[in-house]
Amino acid sequence: MRETAESTPRDDAIRLLARREYARGELRDRLAAKGHAAEDVEACLLELEEQGLQSDARFAESFLRSRVARGQGPLKLRAELGRRGIDDDIARQAFAELASEVDWFELAAEVLARRFTGPGETPRERARRERFLAGRGFDFEQLRHALTHAWDDI
Repeated sequence: MRETAESTPRDDAIRLLARREYARGELRDRLAAKGHAAEDVEACLLELEEQGLQSDARFAESFLRSRVARGQGPLKLRAELGRRGIDDDIARQAFAELASEVDWFELAAEVLARRFTGPGETPRERARRERFLAGRGFDFEQLRHALTHAWDDI
């Protein structure tokens, strides 16, 4: 796709939003990188938000659903939302809406069972499984539950 020299911040923002949801901060960074003036970008973002074309709440919900499907835990997801500029209240609300659909303990067990065939014979193997889950963003209690129950059905 060719960009014209006179593309407006709105044109570029619409092009980006047509592909996926963006957090306001991400969109601001992308538009600034394209060389748009900061005041034009802010005016554009305000207009898009008022028209319902950009929403941090919608982005947070979409982001959480996609990352849960990838098997990522709540600690990593909360940190990633913060890194993307999502307000704590919006993140809390998105997690609350997701709470009825996601059991973090079961998700940790499923992710672990998909990756490893058993709990590990040696302390080194068990530590590897713990690091794997911690790296995925699961807390200590979820990690312990997963190590205990991941292979219950086998």
